[in-house]
Amino acid sequence: MTQPASPPASNVRGDLTASLVVFLVALPLCLGVALASGAPLISGVVAGVVGGVLVGLLSGSSVSVSGPSAGLTAVVGAQILALGSFETFLLALVLAGVMQVGLGLARAGTLGAFVPSSVINGLLVAVGVLLVLKQIPHLLGHDADPDGDMAFDQPDELNTFTELGELFTTAHPGAAAIGLLSVAMLVAWGRWKPLKESPVPAPLAVIVVGVALVELFARLGGPWAIEAGHLVAVPVAADVAGFFAQFASPDFGQVGNPAVYKAAATLAAVASLETLLNLEAVDKLDPQRRVSPPSRELVAQGVGNVVAGLCGGIPVSSAIIRSSVNLNAGARTKLATVAHGVLLLVSVALLPAVLNRVPLACLAAILLVTGVKLASPTLVRAMWAAGKYQFAPFAITVVAIVLTDLLVGVLLGIGVSLAFILVSNVRRPVHRVVEKRPGGDLVRIELGNQVSFLNRVALDQAFRAVPRGGHVLLDARRTDYIDPDVYNLIREFQERTGPARNVEVSLRGFRDSYDLRDRTRYAEHATRDLQQSLTPAQVLQVLKDGHERFLKGEHLTRDLGRQVHATAAGQHPLAVVLSCIDSRAPAELLFDVGLGDVFSVRIAGNVTGPKVMGSIEYACAVAGAKLVLVMGHTRCGAVGAAVDLFGSVKTPAEATGCAHLDEIVGVIQASMDDSASLRLTTLTKDERAEFVTGVARRNVERAVERLLRDSEALAKLVAAGKLAVVGAMYDVATGDIEFLGEA
Repeated sequence: MTQPASPPASNVRGDLTASLVVFLVALPLCLGVALASGAPLISGVVAGVVGGVLVGLLSGSSVSVSGPSAGLTAVVGAQILALGSFETFLLALVLAGVMQVGLGLARAGTLGAFVPSSVINGLLVAVGVLLVLKQIPHLLGHDADPDGDMAFDQPDELNTFTELGELFTTAHPGAAAIGLLSVAMLVAWGRWKPLKESPVPAPLAVIVVGVALVELFARLGGPWAIEAGHLVAVPVAADVAGFFAQFASPDFGQVGNPAVYKAAATLAAVASLETLLNLEAVDKLDPQRRVSPPSRELVAQGVGNVVAGLCGGIPVSSAIIRSSVNLNAGARTKLATVAHGVLLLVSVALLPAVLNRVPLACLAAILLVTGVKLASPTLVRAMWAAGKYQFAPFAITVVAIVLTDLLVGVLLGIGVSLAFILVSNVRRPVHRVVEKRPGGDLVRIELGNQVSFLNRVALDQAFRAVPRGGHVLLDARRTDYIDPDVYNLIREFQERTGPARNVEVSLRGFRDSYDLRDRTRYAEHATRDLQQSLTPAQVLQVLKDGHERFLKGEHLTRDLGRQVHATAAGQHPLAVVLSCIDSRAPAELLFDVGLGDVFSVRIAGNVTGPKVMGSIEYACAVAGAKLVLVMGHTRCGAVGAAVDLFGSVKTPAEATGCAHLDEIVGVIQASMDDSASLRLTTLTKDERAEFVTGVARRNVERAVERLLRDSEALAKLVAAGKLAVVGAMYDVATGDIEFLGEA
C-alpha cells in the first residue's frame, strides 16, 4: 500500500494555523456539549481528542473534523438517564462503535448519497442560522446556556428565541465590548489587504486581544470586570492523580443488560446518520471538491467511539461547525484535524489555567462570522431559483432544524422530498404527446422508469383521453419496472378496451418478461395511399409542421430500422427539396421527415441545371411527389464566392482551382443586381452579408421561375393542380424558414 505524499510546506503552515483556530473553537464546544448532555466535562474533551487525533488519522476526509456533536446532545442525555449511570452509558458507546465499524465494512456509507442535495444545503444554512442565533447571547455576555447547545429548547428553560429577549437585562458590558470588537476585527481582517495578507490569523489575534481586555477590565473593576462564568471553564486538577481521576470507565458488569444494546443501536444509528450528513455537507464546502469515502468514515467513527467509550468520552461524529471553521481558517489536509486534537490534549493537561482566561465572547464572534458564511443568501437565492421541488425541502429543513434539532430537521426535509417525488409520480407518471403526422394524429404515451400501482389511475385516464378511432403508441423504452396492476391495465386496453373503441394500439420497448411484443400499426413513412390522398398545399403544411417541431425540439418518434425494411421495396415521396450542399441545411432534419418521405437534391447554391431538373422531373412525374421546395439559406458560401468573383478578371476555375465551378457561379451571378454590384467594394461587413442574402433570395426565386418555365413536365403538373413549386430561405443563425411563394 502506497503511503500518501507529504503535504507541501505552504499547506503545512496553513494547516497548523487552521488547527489552532479550530482548537480554540472546539474547546468550549466540547465542554458545552458535555454539559448540555449531562456528562462530566472532561468527557467532552476526551471525545474532542479522539475525534481529532484517532478519527482524523483513520478518516478518508481531508478537512472534516470530528468530535462531540451538538446534534447528539439530546440522544446522549436521554440514554444516560435511561441507563442510570454514565459508566453503563460508556459500555453502550463501546458497543455502538463496534456496530458502526460493522456498518462501514458492510458499505452502508453509500446510504448518505440518497439524501437530496436540497436537504444538505438546508443543513448548511440551518447550522449557519443557528450559529448566529445561539452565539449572539454569548457575544454580548449572556452565557446562561452551554456554548455547545444547539437545540431549540435549552437547559435554562428558555429557547433559541426567548434567550435573545433576555439580552436586554442580562448583557455584560465588558463581555459585549470584547465580542463586538472581535466581530469588527474579523470583518476587517477579511477585507483590509494588509491584515488579510498578514501571517497572523484573525481568530488568533481576536483571542490575544480578548485575553488582554479581560486583564484590563479586571483592573478597572466594577461592571466591566469579567467573571469566570463568561470565560472558558476547563476542569483544573490539583495534581496528576486528580487529573486521571476525572476519567470514567465502562461498566462491563452490565454486558448482559438488554437496555445497553438498545442504547448502543440508537447511538450507532444516530451518530452514523449525522456523520454521513455532515460529511456530504463538508464535501460541498471543500474548495477542492474532494469526495470523502463514506463507508471508510463509518469505520473511522466506529473505532473512535470504541476508544472514546473506553477512555470515558461521549460519542464522536463528523461535526459541521468545526469542519466549516477548519475550512474558513485555510485547512487543506487532515494535518489540521489531527493537530487540533493534539492541542486539545496538551492544553487541557498542561495549560488549563491559561485556557480559562479566554472569554467566551471571542469564541462566539468566530462562530458567528462562520455562521454568516454558512447561511449564504446566494445559496438561498439559488435554491429559490431551482423551483418549489428543491426549495420546499430546503426551507423545511432549515426551519425544522432551527425549531427542533439537526436530525429531526433532516428527517423532515427528506420526508418532504419523498412526498414531492410521490406527488410528482402520481400526477405525471406518463408523458402524453399528440404527434401530428401526415397519416393522422398519433397519441404517444411515454411510460416512466418505474411505473407503480400509484400510476394506474393516471394511465387509465390517459387511455380514456384517446379519441375513438384514434391511434395510440405505448412507449416503454425507458421503463425498467411495471407494476402487475399496471401491466394488466395495459393488456386490457390492448386486447379489449382499445379495440372496442376502434383505437389502434401500438407497442414499443416492452421487456420480454412482460410478454408485450413490439408492434406498429401506423405508417411511419409516406405510403402510396398517403401520397395520393394529400394535396400539394397539404404536403407543404406537412413540411411546415415538421419544421415547427424541429424548432421546438419535438421530433416525431421513429423506428428508423423499421423504416429501412418498409421502404426497401419502394418509395412514395411527398416532396422533393432542392437545397444547398451546406452542412447546416439538411432537409431531413429541418422538416423532421423520415426515410422515404422526401427526395433530397443537394447542389452548391441550390442552382438548377439539366441534371438537377431531370432529377426533379423524375421525382414528381414518375415517383409522384406533390411539392417542389427550392430552399436557399443565409450565409451561403457558394453565393458569397459568386459575389466575390463578380467582375473579376479571373474565371472561377482560375480563382479557385475548381475546373467545374464556372456553371454554378454563372447561374448565381445572374441573380445579382448590376447597379448594386458596382458598390461591392464600398460595403461594410454587415452590408455585404445583407447583400449576399439578397442574392441568395433572388437565386431561389429565379430557380422557381426556371423550373416552371423550362420543364414542360412540371408545368403540366402544376397546371393540373397536382404539384406546387415553392421557394424558401433558411436562416442558419436562428433556424427559421421563410417561405417565399406558394404556387
